[in-house]
Amino acid sequence: MSLPRLHVNVDHVATLRQARREAFPDPVEWALAAERAGAHGITCHLRKDRRHVQDADIHRLRGAVTTLLNLEVSLDPEMLGLAERSGAEAFCVVPENRLEITTEGGLDVIRETPRLKDAVPRLAEAGGAVSIFIDPDPAQLDAAASLGAPFVELHTGAYASASGPVREAELARLADATAHARSIGLRVNAGHGLDFENVGSVAAIEGVEELNIGFAMVARAVFDGVETTVKEMLRRIEEAVR
Repeated sequence: MSLPRLHVNVDHVATLRQARREAFPDPVEWALAAERAGAHGITCHLRKDRRHVQDADIHRLRGAVTTLLNLEVSLDPEMLGLAERSGAEAFCVVPENRLEITTEGGLDVIRETPRLKDAVPRLAEAGGAVSIFIDPDPAQLDAAASLGAPFVELHTGAYASASGPVREAELARLADATAHARSIGLRVNAGHGLDFENVGSVAAIEGVEELNIGFAMVARAVFDGVETTVKEMLRRIEEAVR
């Protein structure tokens, strides 16, 4: 079994910066430190309300990141246009609600099929590998496969926020969804709410290729520094798989 790649989300470095509208902490500098520590890619989400990452950050990240830049993007026409021009090497289509604190669930692919039929090929034409952020539900996976997107990213939030038997059931849902996705030709990433204590069980699911983790790592880095934090997350992923 191969190790899942670790993509580090830098959104909440920008959140901290925007709290005072300062030039620091710099998400680009943070991203480069994460790469030095072994991160396999950098993820960011340019929201329509610009609550954390800003347009200039995308351009600077594109110029600085040497691994892979993954841009999370909503189906809003303005944001899709910005994504097409971003130069990112991967795109993840996500739901976006301006009133939410963070992403609350997967995209409803069935309902959004008409808009996705336009967005997926546009993003692919822009040169990026396209994924759709969805809940671990077979019907949603089937709908994603019909759109031709090569990847899905499974929303791990329900698993991460649960405990006891409920968490075990959510973990089983993720494992079953991964197996189903692979059986219909989809490649699988996972993310949302993952931290140092819960990441191992998801990392150990056969077929998960990539983990997107942000807030937990930014929070830990306040105490331990970026490179120590990234190396520890990589160690936990490797330990879970091996």
